[in-house]
Amino acid sequence: MRVQIIPFFAAICCLAFFFSCTNDPSGNPSGHTMKAPAKATAKPDYAIVIHGGAGTILKENMSPEKEAAYLKVLNEALDIGEGILKKGGTSLEAVEKTIMHMEDSPLFNSGKGAVFTNAGTNELDASIMEGATQNAGAVGGVKTVKNPIRAAIAVMQNSEHVMLTGDGADQFAKEQGLDIVDNSYFRTERRWESLQRIKKKEAEADKHLLENSESKHGTVGCVALDKNGNLCAGTSTGGMTNKRWGRVGDSPIIGAGTYADNATCGVSCTGHGEYFIRYAVAHDVSARMAYLNEPIETAADHVINKTLVEKGGSGGLIALDTNGNVAMPFNSKGMYRGYAKPGERVVLIFSRQSN
Repeated sequence: MRVQIIPFFAAICCLAFFFSCTNDPSGNPSGHTMKAPAKATAKPDYAIVIHGGAGTILKENMSPEKEAAYLKVLNEALDIGEGILKKGGTSLEAVEKTIMHMEDSPLFNSGKGAVFTNAGTNELDASIMEGATQNAGAVGGVKTVKNPIRAAIAVMQNSEHVMLTGDGADQFAKEQGLDIVDNSYFRTERRWESLQRIKKKEAEADKHLLENSESKHGTVGCVALDKNGNLCAGTSTGGMTNKRWGRVGDSPIIGAGTYADNATCGVSCTGHGEYFIRYAVAHDVSARMAYLNEPIETAADHVINKTLVEKGGSGGLIALDTNGNVAMPFNSKGMYRGYAKPGERVVLIFSRQSN
């Protein structure tokens, strides 16, 4: 008996083709392809991404004037960083100048707009890391440095250390010739009133209270990729309202609030710092890319929306790889954020906005 092998084989091929067209390889039973985050179609000459803090940021609670003010400063910050990168400047310079602009704005919890400690003072933290060398610098609890990000850079470039804190960090910054101001420079009435509200609640509850982590927002950060393919990440903050005892969060901790490695990505974080420290959030994004070969969007989303959520942590991060791919995940109600590449810019605030 003659076996009809060719027709049988052709039938099998047709069936395979049919199922490959009707089944989603991601496992989505609907058969519709899930939309993936946008990736750089070609490696851009440069890229920059920024954040101005994550927390309860709702459109219904923000006046049009205030929203416009935030968008203005975010765009100005991107203008500064992108201008440097366009001209062939380094990612370090772009991060420094971009963060300085946000530190000088009273809108954010960094520099001029820093929150108050329980003692009624302002104590600021910042860090910086370069992806090419993985050199890093940080300061914690400084009270007189106008731009803490510059102090972090000075620690990285002009000392054998990674982090300096308190009075010693202030003294180092002064010896480096950085701009020194009286602590009163950082005062804003909005932040002072926040402290008074918490202290009133504290007196009524008869226990120490911190700013609600979900309402906390204002930490600033920046990650940049320059024309040489080098990444740099930086973060600057005033911490948490009513903090005591020299509390330091994740922002000046390399691997927690800031991380950069040209082999993977650059990261800057914002949120409830204790959780970001415990779970080494910034480094974890890099590690997932390195060890699991995950794309930046997948790695960043997993850390923020799975690891942190399961542990009760709130916040977000910005991340950028050497191919110009950007991730900006957060698990709070909003995050001031934006990025720029040649011919492309996105600036967002609220949670239900997309690229």
